[in-house]
Amino acid sequence: MNMNYMLALSWLGVAWYWYSPVAVVLIVMSGSVLIHERQVGIVVKRFAKNSLKPGCLVALEGEAGYQADTLAPGLHFGYWPWQYRIFKVRVTVVPQGEIALVLAAGGDAIPAGRILGKVVDYDNFQDARKFLAHGGEKGRQLGILTAGTYRINTALFTVITSGTSPQHGMTPDQLALHRIEPDMVGIVTTLDGQAIEVGEIAGPAIAGHGNFQNAQAFLDGGGRRGLQEQILLSGTWNLNPWFVQVEQAPMVQIPIGYVGVVISFVGGAHLDVSGVEFKHGDLVNTGHKGVWVTPLYPGKHPINTRVMKVELVPTTNIVLNWASRTEAHHYDEKLSSITVRSKDGFAFNLDVAQIIHVGALDAPKVISRVGSMQNLVDHVLQPIVGNYFRNSAQGYTVLDFLSARTQRQVEATEHIRKAIGAYDVQAIDTLIGDINPPAQLMVTQTDRKIAEEQKKMFEAQELAQRQRQQLVRQTAIADIQQQVVSAEQGVNIAELTANAGVKKATGEAEATRLRALGDAEAIRATGNAKAEAYRAGVESLGAQSYTVMQLMQIVGERNVRIVPDVAVSGQNGSTGLVDGLLGVMLRGQSNGHQEPKQN
Repeated sequence: MNMNYMLALSWLGVAWYWYSPVAVVLIVMSGSVLIHERQVGIVVKRFAKNSLKPGCLVALEGEAGYQADTLAPGLHFGYWPWQYRIFKVRVTVVPQGEIALVLAAGGDAIPAGRILGKVVDYDNFQDARKFLAHGGEKGRQLGILTAGTYRINTALFTVITSGTSPQHGMTPDQLALHRIEPDMVGIVTTLDGQAIEVGEIAGPAIAGHGNFQNAQAFLDGGGRRGLQEQILLSGTWNLNPWFVQVEQAPMVQIPIGYVGVVISFVGGAHLDVSGVEFKHGDLVNTGHKGVWVTPLYPGKHPINTRVMKVELVPTTNIVLNWASRTEAHHYDEKLSSITVRSKDGFAFNLDVAQIIHVGALDAPKVISRVGSMQNLVDHVLQPIVGNYFRNSAQGYTVLDFLSARTQRQVEATEHIRKAIGAYDVQAIDTLIGDINPPAQLMVTQTDRKIAEEQKKMFEAQELAQRQRQQLVRQTAIADIQQQVVSAEQGVNIAELTANAGVKKATGEAEATRLRALGDAEAIRATGNAKAEAYRAGVESLGAQSYTVMQLMQIVGERNVRIVPDVAVSGQNGSTGLVDGLLGVMLRGQSNGHQEPKQN
């Protein structure tokens, strides 16, 4: 039987013998303790047969000092004031949205290489006996208290809440639940565990620790101290600030028109999967060290940027300017006009624009070969394009280069396409911009050009004058065109009239010929008849008589005057002619008519 109860019974016996029942009740009540529902009774034993072992703060076997067991709410007997001292403390309350940290005043020493006491079976620090019996360690604890109410033996454990945090060199924010914002990731650094292996920069991912909320599971699984590969995603987490530190970083965002090539410094062993044909770099599968063969496509990706690097590679056409202007991507920021020297010894500047394209699946190869897009521009494209134009310009004079610019551009496109194709980059086009030849050469060229233009102008003016003359001539011709037409029509009419006259004359001649033939025939017939009649008259009257008869007949038929109307005499001077004329005039007036015309 417990020595305390034996002493209590002996005292009760003495009191019963010597005192009344009231005294007995008073003695019993003096050894009782009432613990309220929001209190914890901390027991201190004043004296005992055995003393605490060196280094122990709390008694497990009834030694004098603080006791491991506490008094729960209720009425407890046998705790005589001359032997026990009872401290009534309030229960520990951890508010919602917060955690509480625990310091253990007793227990085993924390092993070397560790900074926090391990988690054992202790009912959230409410059973000090279990804590000490199962190897609990003194000092800062891995375990934490989440929101709730706890009956803690404050003789063994000191609980740090947001209200008491300043007393322990902390801030209330450190005891709030750790919140990872949307579109952010938490990069974790652990403060306890084994050292990171040689050659590694971060601890490997460990399963089963609930995103670092179960610190003991993390350590039991071989978790390493320091930067971790694993990250925390958006959410709220119960994290021990003595165990982990969290840095929030934005998710890696791959814009439209880009892919992200991941260069990982952690992960599985480096195993090249690029194949034997790819000899200028190596690629690895996702989760291994090196350049991942599969790129990240547009979107948001939870990547630990402390142990991985994501190189953005544009998958749209990229324009690079060897000129004074710079594109928005700034890859060509260090590029400038190319200075070349011609075959005839002149130095001049050349502006060039190169359009390239990198395929999504070729992007990891490009990054594995050159490291970044900027390196591609600075260490590959700049020397290839610049040296090509410097070399090609030496085969031509400045004027040849100027006059055959299109041909030079075609040649450059073909050469550069082959040259950068070896780097898994597609050359879309090469464009020659401004060509800035020497000023003194351009003065001569300009003068010659001006002279040629003036010559062309004079020739044009001469041609204009000729055309003007031709215009005047044509205008004059147009002005007299009506007369010409009238004349032409008159000629045509005359020709037609002449032709008609010819036709008429021909017709009349033919008619006359025909009439003449007829008349001849008639005359011949008449002559024959007259001859026949003459022969008959001659035969009947004689030739002389028939001739006189015929003569008189003709005179009668034709009214031939045998005696003149006016006789003119030529005697006695020249008045006979005048007299004759006067006689004719008088005869005409007397007859009332003029003298008929003579045939």
